[in-house]
Amino acid sequence: MAQALPDPARLAARIAEHARALGFDGVGFAPARLDEATRARLAAFVENGFAGSMGWMAERMAQRGDPATLWPEVRSVIALGLNYAPQGDALATTRVPDAGNISVYARNRDYHDVVKGMLKHLAQFVVNEGRRAACDAQVKVFVDTAPVMEKPLAQNAGLGWQGKHTSLVSRQHGSWLFLGEVYTTLDLPQSAPSGGGCGTCTRCLDACPTNAFPAPGVMDARRCISYLTIENRDPIPEALRPAMGNRIYGCDDCLAVCPWNRFAQATGHMKLAARDDLRAPALRELAALDDAGFRARFSGSPIKRIGRNRFVRNVAVAIGNSGQASLRPAVARLCNDPDPVVAEAARWATLRLPA
Repeated sequence: MAQALPDPARLAARIAEHARALGFDGVGFAPARLDEATRARLAAFVENGFAGSMGWMAERMAQRGDPATLWPEVRSVIALGLNYAPQGDALATTRVPDAGNISVYARNRDYHDVVKGMLKHLAQFVVNEGRRAACDAQVKVFVDTAPVMEKPLAQNAGLGWQGKHTSLVSRQHGSWLFLGEVYTTLDLPQSAPSGGGCGTCTRCLDACPTNAFPAPGVMDARRCISYLTIENRDPIPEALRPAMGNRIYGCDDCLAVCPWNRFAQATGHMKLAARDDLRAPALRELAALDDAGFRARFSGSPIKRIGRNRFVRNVAVAIGNSGQASLRPAVARLCNDPDPVVAEAARWATLRLPA
C-alpha cells in the first residue's frame, strides 16, 4: 500500500542530501513503473537473440520490465549513481601489446560490494525517516545482479539518458556511473529530467572494435567484447578475436570516446581507483596463473567471478593478437591446458605469433 506523506518533497530532499553525504554522486527519484516502449525494446533484445547465452534475461523478463512484478508493494525508485571515471586515458593500455587491458570498472574492488554497502546505509535512513513521518517505509536494494532495468529507471529519475551505446550518460559524469536502486513503498516526487542528449554524435558506435551495435541504442551482446570476455563460457568466435586486441576483461571503447566525458572528474572513491598492478598487467604473468594464483591475485575483484579458465582463455587471445614473439613460450605452455577452451585459444594464439 502506498504511504501517505505529509511533505514528500522535503523527505526526498533529505534522502538526496544523505545519499550525497554517503558518497553517491547522483541521486534521483522516479515512479516504480516503466513504459511499454521500454518493455518492447527489452523483448526485442531477447527475441532477436542479442542476449546470447544470458538465458536469465528471458527467464525473468516480466520482473525486469515491471518493478511491481518483482515487488508488488513498490511505489518509488530511488536511483543512485557512483562516479568511477578513471584518471587519464581509459584506453591507454589498449596500445601496450604485451599488457592486458582490464575494463576501468574492474581495476580495483568489486563495485557490487561497494555500492550495495552504501545502498544499505541509505535504505536504513529511508526507513528511519519514514518512521519520523509516521509511515512504515519498506525498502529493497539492488545492484546490477537483480532483474532490474537500471538504466531506464535512472533516466526516469533524472540521472541522465541512455546513449546510443545503450549505457547511461550523465551531464556531470559522462559515461562513468555505477548504478544502484532503492525500491520503496513511499510515494516520492519524480525528479526533473537531466537534460542533455547525444544529438547527431555516433562516436560510441564508430569506436566499437567488433561492431556490436546494429543500430543506435541497440546492442548485440554476442559481438560485444564485454560479453565475450565475461559472460561467454565458450570459445570466442575466431572471426571476432583479432578485433579484441589485448582486452582481457571487458571493454571501455564506446564509453571512453563519449564527448560528455570532458565534464567528468576522476573518481574520488579510493576503492574504485585503479590498483597499480591492474593498470597494465603483463600478459606473460597472467598466462602463468593457476587457479590458486588467480584467486589470490583477484581477491575482492569482480574478475574473480569468471574463474581462472575463462580469464586465461582471454589472456591467450590477447597474446595471439600481440605480435610479440617473446610471448610464444608463455602461451605455448597453455596448449595442453586441462581446460579444452583454454588449450584451443592457446593453439590459435601460437599459430598467430611470429617464430
